[in-house]
Amino acid sequence: MRGVSHVDEVRAADELAGLGRADAVASLFRSQHRRLVGLAALLVDDRAVAEDVVQDAFVGLYRRWRHLRDPNAAVAYLNRAVVNGGRDRLRGGQRAATRRLMMVPRAETLESAEQGAIEHDEADRLWRALTRLPTRQRQVLVLRYYLDQSEAEIAETLQVSPGSIKRHASRGIDALARSMEAGS
Repeated sequence: MRGVSHVDEVRAADELAGLGRADAVASLFRSQHRRLVGLAALLVDDRAVAEDVVQDAFVGLYRRWRHLRDPNAAVAYLNRAVVNGGRDRLRGGQRAATRRLMMVPRAETLESAEQGAIEHDEADRLWRALTRLPTRQRQVLVLRYYLDQSEAEIAETLQVSPGSIKRHASRGIDALARSMEAGS
């Protein structure tokens, strides 16, 4: 379960140099929208709500563009806005357990149809276990393993201490392992 690497974020940010606000936000939308919707869907467990969260993040970025000290920080701003927006939506009870973004392996990487079915089942079990985690544990694990962020980056995104990130990650992984062993 991998998202966009830090190198990809830097490359996307470098493309913003010299662009006006509308062009820069449009460029970010083209390069980051799909990834951010995936991130939000992992956090809120509802594709429609995820789309709304990402839309709100881009609207916020557009409105605050002139206040960004460094336009290259726009990707980090979007990550933080999506995480915070997802958390706000969960607090508001806007979550549906019936809609899920499935994490299915790409067809070209599958060895056989049976292998694909097994991997799909494992991904679905992992997804169900992830959605049962407390919000902060889910956020930490999604940022770590979907966005491939470091502990320091996660701490900055969630605005908590690195020690808190380690604690939530450890507890989340333990809970996922127990759930997977139990055959949820």
